[in-house]
Amino acid sequence: MRVCWGRSLQEGAEAAVSELYQAIGTPEPDILIFFCSAEYDRTGLSEELKARFRCPIVGCTTAGEISPAGYQQGGIVAAAITSQRLKIHVRLLPSLSQRKASGFMDLALDLKKNLTLGTSFDKSRMFGLLLIDGLSKTEDEVIASLYSNLEEIPIVGGSAGDDLRFQETFVYADGSFHRDAAVFILCETSLPFFTFKTQHFEPTDLKIVVTGADARNRVIMEINGYPAAVEYARILGLRVEDLNSTVFSENPLMIRLGGDHYVRSIQKVNPDMSLSLFCAIEEGLVLTIGKGSDMAKDLRRAVYELSIDPHGDHLAIFCDCILRKLEVADKSLEEDFRDVFSGITAIGFSTYGEQFNSIHVNQTLTGVIIHG
Repeated sequence: MRVCWGRSLQEGAEAAVSELYQAIGTPEPDILIFFCSAEYDRTGLSEELKARFRCPIVGCTTAGEISPAGYQQGGIVAAAITSQRLKIHVRLLPSLSQRKASGFMDLALDLKKNLTLGTSFDKSRMFGLLLIDGLSKTEDEVIASLYSNLEEIPIVGGSAGDDLRFQETFVYADGSFHRDAAVFILCETSLPFFTFKTQHFEPTDLKIVVTGADARNRVIMEINGYPAAVEYARILGLRVEDLNSTVFSENPLMIRLGGDHYVRSIQKVNPDMSLSLFCAIEEGLVLTIGKGSDMAKDLRRAVYELSIDPHGDHLAIFCDCILRKLEVADKSLEEDFRDVFSGITAIGFSTYGEQFNSIHVNQTLTGVIIHG
């Protein structure tokens, strides 16, 4: 496997793609995967990428980008991959808000007909990467349906961002950017690979019951019979006016599923004292308030367990929650994270949500590493 990566902080699409191309240096890889700021002119960026790279191109907009240089904001990162032992199938999933779960059954049948390295969904030789509109509010249903219909092969993914504006997020495939859509990348490979997730939160003894919720819009109306924001603040010993992104990131809600705890992050307080979330929520759920540990130490442990050889050929793709990046900035951990990223050939982005197998989560880093 040959991997070439590049990045740019140039503001204009032409200059950014030119710098990216010079760093990557190959116009015809098997695939180009990119992550870019929502600030770019999308039409211009699309045309420049197609003019420079003659291969399938996939990507999405972000709330920040990741490369071996660490976190960056307002730019673009990309990796070009070439390998005879890695076969990639790209599928655009449009109109998510109108799509039925049965559509993913058709997708699975289509992919099975086009397998190259085998004739079945062999979990040891196959994984999926999902990039999805981060404001579509469909991630929970999409990832669960994909995982089920694709015979539970490992899947990781991230929800596209728009630099914390929360207005429009886009995925890229088939030569253009798309809203209300996802890109699913099925990878067949005889190369060693590992999918993973890591989070630095553990459940506390503080439990709550969701007694009122607008599930469709991911809003908690009531906690323990009281207005959600008022009760959440009271449990933490705070006033409602003290609630902000830092409080939310350090005291997330957690749900227990299959023996593990997963994060359900709060996005904001609404004028009616309800709480908007980044993940699905339902009335009647019992949740736990989480407490964080050393995030840099947790990431180093995760990277160590992946046995990454910094001198060997490899590529890691990271989908890292924007709330983690905000916590890194709040605690001045940028240098610690830069040290971890510098030993890895990795690209990734700050997301509005992460996916791992069948579950949509928050405040988590999910990813895959492929060893060449």
